[in-house]
Amino acid sequence: MAPSSQRLSGIFTPNIVPLDAHGDINEAELRRYVDWLIDKGVHGLYPNGSTGEFLRFTVEERRRIIEIIADQTRGRVPILAGAAEANVKETLKACEAYHELGCRAVAIVSPFYFKLSPSAVYAYFKEIGDNSPIDVTLYNIPMFASPIDVPTVQRLAEECPRIVAIKDSSGDLPHMMRMITAVRPLRPDFSFMTGWDAALMPMLLIGCDGGTNATSGVVPEITRRLFDLTLLGRMEQARDLQYRLLTLFDAMIQNCEFPEGFRAALALRGFKPGSGRQPQSASQKLEVDILRNQLQCMLSAEGFVDEPVGGCPAGKSNPEPDDVAKIVQGVVEELRRRGLAK
Repeated sequence: MAPSSQRLSGIFTPNIVPLDAHGDINEAELRRYVDWLIDKGVHGLYPNGSTGEFLRFTVEERRRIIEIIADQTRGRVPILAGAAEANVKETLKACEAYHELGCRAVAIVSPFYFKLSPSAVYAYFKEIGDNSPIDVTLYNIPMFASPIDVPTVQRLAEECPRIVAIKDSSGDLPHMMRMITAVRPLRPDFSFMTGWDAALMPMLLIGCDGGTNATSGVVPEITRRLFDLTLLGRMEQARDLQYRLLTLFDAMIQNCEFPEGFRAALALRGFKPGSGRQPQSASQKLEVDILRNQLQCMLSAEGFVDEPVGGCPAGKSNPEPDDVAKIVQGVVEELRRRGLAK
């Protein structure tokens, strides 16, 4: 089967997987969550991603997660299924399984644990791209896996029609611009998706097609509206939303172990996500408890939940920048501080 001619675009939600009291997949709650996300307007779903803690599930459980979501979605939105396994053979098995389930495409993280050279990363994806029955999205997340550099993306785009997109979670704006410059003239159908919520607006402005944004699993109303406003050119409104989203994103990702902040926020939206499978120390649990109260105040300010008992302290208003460049500058400085950008 030939690759689809329709480019991936929009907001794809990397969903949390609700767990029950025994730590097993809470199927009923996952189905309810899927319906809610679709009703709130996300363009697609991205199960088995980092936010979905794919490494903390067995191969069989990862298959089951996609089965549940594909069945519940019933074609209402496309599914970009995380298909990364520990080796090429198992990854291709996942590609075959998700193709049979009707997924639009798969996302495959660059080889992790072993830090590989660009030529090794190319060879890995070339093997997959030449043998996958389903469209493939490259997943660049250099903080956790071997980086995918621009020449590698360009070469794979030229040689593998089945490789149709890249999801980049580095937050590196110049890197994204270099990829778009190198690939889009050769492959107009190739899609560029950002996984870094803090820079969604500037990424869209430089030519990205959408994002796989964890915040869309908690506040899909804001993430979807930010996407729409940016594409409509309503810059002042979009800029305001980007700053509000940034504040929420920072709180969830910086104040406790990822993705526990997103689990805590999702619970405040009326779901039962349960506890993650990674054991938590007493101090970590306390961090989540403190964060939960902070998140409730933030979500109440957006009108999504009630204020906590005792109310919320009066906070400072978000800054009003003169232009988008200030957003970009802040993101790049934060990435440099973390050692994720030069």
